[in-house]
Amino acid sequence: MSKYEPLWRFLQSDGSELLQLSFERIEEVIGFEIDHSFLTYKKEAANYGYSVDGISMENRTVDFRRIAA
Repeated sequence: MSKYEPLWRFLQSDGSELLQLSFERIEEVIGFEIDHSFLTYKKEAANYGYSVDGISMENRTVDFRRIAA
């Protein structure tokens, strides 16, 4: 199980086409601080129907987009 699986399941259960989450909200969902390893794990989102469209270090947000199954 991936350490980011709680986030992927959260996205999957939300089902929104587009979703922007703050780093703070992601940390609430996963239970630890988001770090640079997220860049490695972000490709896993596709297994749950989402892609990572953008990461803003300035705004501390991550944009997700639902992808076709």
